[in-house]
Amino acid sequence: MGIDPEEVNRQQYAQWIRNHVQPYLPDLDIFELTDSTKTVLVVDVPASEMAPHFVYGGAARDKEQQAAVIPYRDNDHTAWMAEPRIERAYRDRFARVGRADEEIQRHIDFTTQTIAAHASVPSAWFVAVSRPQRPLPRGAYTMSRDEAREVLEAAQTRARHLNPREPVPGPLVGVGPDTRLNPRPGLRRWVCNNLASPINREIITELHYDGTVVMAANLSYIREIQEPPGQDDDLLVSQRLVTACCYDFIATTQEQQRKLRLDSTVQLTAAIISADRPRAFSPLTSTWGDGAETEPPYARRPHRIQPAHTALSPAAANDEGRSSADELCTDLMSQFGV
Repeated sequence: MGIDPEEVNRQQYAQWIRNHVQPYLPDLDIFELTDSTKTVLVVDVPASEMAPHFVYGGAARDKEQQAAVIPYRDNDHTAWMAEPRIERAYRDRFARVGRADEEIQRHIDFTTQTIAAHASVPSAWFVAVSRPQRPLPRGAYTMSRDEAREVLEAAQTRARHLNPREPVPGPLVGVGPDTRLNPRPGLRRWVCNNLASPINREIITELHYDGTVVMAANLSYIREIQEPPGQDDDLLVSQRLVTACCYDFIATTQEQQRKLRLDSTVQLTAAIISADRPRAFSPLTSTWGDGAETEPPYARRPHRIQPAHTALSPAAANDEGRSSADELCTDLMSQFGV
């Protein structure tokens, strides 16, 4: 029969789901389809990496009593999970989460090894990985060079919108236009890096066919322009540069989401590492906004920085991207006590 679109309150439906379904379903989408004569309401529920989900409601015999069930689809009707099936569902969830964490760590470890192989002097690096909860299956899609170039160019534009007052250039600018416009093939990915370049800050950006994004940048110095750190010196970490890296990383992840039409939440991890061995990191901050950055006398000098984590929903708007970038930067820099 169709529906009257004027009487549809999608916000009310979404609020009901938010209040009654746990864990929350961030990827669920509610929208209307019409052929100009009839309108239907579509509730798109993609496969959830956090399954099983409880649905909470009032018990029929007692309005004050709250009951919870775990539904699942059995052909064309809904059934309720028994205890053994719930136990199995939780084991499957924990296995999925464990595999996802292992994949992210594998990318961080590989990037760290690449950095260590090229680093000739001590240096601190920003390393970040984003991975969709449901990556594209192997062989399902092969990104072309032109598509990779489009993602990187769109990401640079988005980064300017996310952080219009960026005081220092981020990785998307620092890698240089020639490298950014000419990504090279890798193992089911496109790679932009200037590790062999004699000048500019060292940058790595990878766009994987399955939706993964890897970004790394040397935080310590620019070759041929700045004096490299000595063997016993602290590794300086500029707050402005970390902020620029976080925004460029988020912008690249968002553009990769859109290009591949990813319909699942993306998990993001960012870290600050030493290229060779644990060393003291020292922050550079500015008290007066655009003023020169200096080392605060009260700051901590940690030898290890814990990774920061956040997430992006599918087709996240700029506000969510900006919030995620700020969250990553804050979590990293707060470990210095600033």
